[in-house]
Amino acid sequence: MANEKNIVILGAGYAGVHAAKLLNKKYKKSDNIKVTLIDKNPFHTLMTDLHEIAGARVETETVQVELKKIFKAKKVDVVIDEIKDIDFKSQKLSSENYTYEYDYLIIGTGAEPTFFGVPGAAENGFTIWSLEDAVKIREHVEKMFRKASFERNPEKRKEMLTFAVAGAGFTGVEVIGELAEWRKKLCREYGIDKKDVRMIIIEAMPNILPILEEGLQAKAARRMKKMDIEVITDSPITEVNKDSISLKDGTRIPTKTLIWTAGVQGNSFVAKLGLTMGKRNRVQTNEYMQSLDYENVYLVGDNGYLEEDGKRGYPQIVEAALQTAETAVHNIVADIEKGDKKPFKSNFHGFMVSIGSRYAVANVGGMKLSGFFAMAVKHMVNLHYLFGVGGFALCWTYMMHEFFHIKEKRSILGGHVSRKSPTFWLLPLRVFVGYKWLEQGLHKLPKILEDPSNIFLIPPPVKNVASAVKDAAVNAVSSASQAAADGAAKVAQAAADAASSATPAADGAAQAAEAASQWGEALPVPGFIESIVKWSMETFFYTPDGGFTALAEIFQAAMVVGEIIVGLCLIAGLFTVLASIASVVMGMMIWTSGMAPYEMLWYLAAGIALIGGAGRAFGLDYYVIPVIKNWWKKTRFANKTYLYID
Repeated sequence: MANEKNIVILGAGYAGVHAAKLLNKKYKKSDNIKVTLIDKNPFHTLMTDLHEIAGARVETETVQVELKKIFKAKKVDVVIDEIKDIDFKSQKLSSENYTYEYDYLIIGTGAEPTFFGVPGAAENGFTIWSLEDAVKIREHVEKMFRKASFERNPEKRKEMLTFAVAGAGFTGVEVIGELAEWRKKLCREYGIDKKDVRMIIIEAMPNILPILEEGLQAKAARRMKKMDIEVITDSPITEVNKDSISLKDGTRIPTKTLIWTAGVQGNSFVAKLGLTMGKRNRVQTNEYMQSLDYENVYLVGDNGYLEEDGKRGYPQIVEAALQTAETAVHNIVADIEKGDKKPFKSNFHGFMVSIGSRYAVANVGGMKLSGFFAMAVKHMVNLHYLFGVGGFALCWTYMMHEFFHIKEKRSILGGHVSRKSPTFWLLPLRVFVGYKWLEQGLHKLPKILEDPSNIFLIPPPVKNVASAVKDAAVNAVSSASQAAADGAAKVAQAAADAASSATPAADGAAQAAEAASQWGEALPVPGFIESIVKWSMETFFYTPDGGFTALAEIFQAAMVVGEIIVGLCLIAGLFTVLASIASVVMGMMIWTSGMAPYEMLWYLAAGIALIGGAGRAFGLDYYVIPVIKNWWKKTRFANKTYLYID
């Protein structure tokens, strides 16, 4: 196609994925725009959650999102390949075996650690810049505890049980917080006294978390002290050996574990492409996020460098990655559609850092938060981002890992929602509740079949209203038979007049009180529910045989049939979640309309208990649900909307 445009995005980090999603939204119905996302890994890594892997709080799949899953039903071609070179003049990217042409190129390959020339730091320190890095840290830390449990040499044991983090920025504080929290479990498993384990965070600058205000810095420092973490500031590391680190003041700390989080720089691959460079291995851009050398090449996230205030480049944080991606996409679209480009203007909403699983400090929209509320905001921000990437499916997975499947009470909610019990204990309750609904339905069904107009589910005073209204309406129609040609209008008017004439009967608060003895001590009926019930009794449908059917009659029949269906489903364990929800809803409808005594409230509590998958043990759901889930996940609608559960 002559006017076809190829937009290639290199790198599936925060900026790359966001850019691809925006371009898909813009051009999902355009056949002349092709969007390609290239990355060497088949997944998008949630870099800001890697500390949770290193500290063994969650499993590895928590921070990996398959690219094919994100873009399965989207107009984005995902290519898993490692690009070796870029020819900007011929507009081609080359891997070992393939070449990819582009009209517009967005580069977002991310950053990498920088060691500031400290001897031994790269060779002897751990980094946390990929999932593999985080897993190595986790395995190494546990290995040190295991070896220390057998070591009898006190000096060697001390080295093994000393864990140091270099750099007290966001990543460093989050990593040491996770390790300190994990320490309790490791000490218990390997029989080590907690006092023998030393956790240290070392910062070259005078303060930790320099991007935050002093008050939040102080709260973070107090929290770490409470967790038995040593905070050493104003102490640059000068050398790193296999079994020790040296500080500027001459202090030597024996340790076999140093995790380096002291700084990042732009990806070295991009730095070697021959583009005009800014600072810290980041490519210099103009205000539109374009390379200064090629106007169809855009740098986003950690790869771009732009000084908004004339002093320093925008920070290498997630929000900057997203906003630079938005600027680049807008300007590519503007170039294609001959519109106006817009300059990058940062609008950061805040910063937050967690210290373990239950505590955080944050400055969000000018609000300074700490503790539970800061941690809650952090989770909400994560969920907001994940919803934009993978919708309901990804948010559900996040909540399962962070709250419901968490171990050792390492959650903002502790262990209150993470306890698991076998579902077979719910079998007796499920069958009993199902039997009671089935019994109720089968008991009422003959009355429905015998006389559908007998509205026995409604308390007597209100039922009398229905009868009066219907009788009056029928009489009105009979007296107006000569006007049958006018049909609907006169029937409606007659019914309305009849209902109006029956109004005194409906104002039966006293009658309702008298009838209470027949119904037991029923729940009080809210005013709006009473209005709905009256409306259902005063609303009629004209039938072909010249009669009337009250809406209440249809409602009553539906309730009885619903009771039978819910009962059968619960007994069989089929679609148990839906049946349990229906049980709760029907119960609420019955009780709030004054149709049941207080004693029947147990239905509501039982229905809520059964929602949690009671049909998976000795029920048909064990066989049926997996088949339905596998089928559903393959549908285009599910992949397009992310409405599925892994």
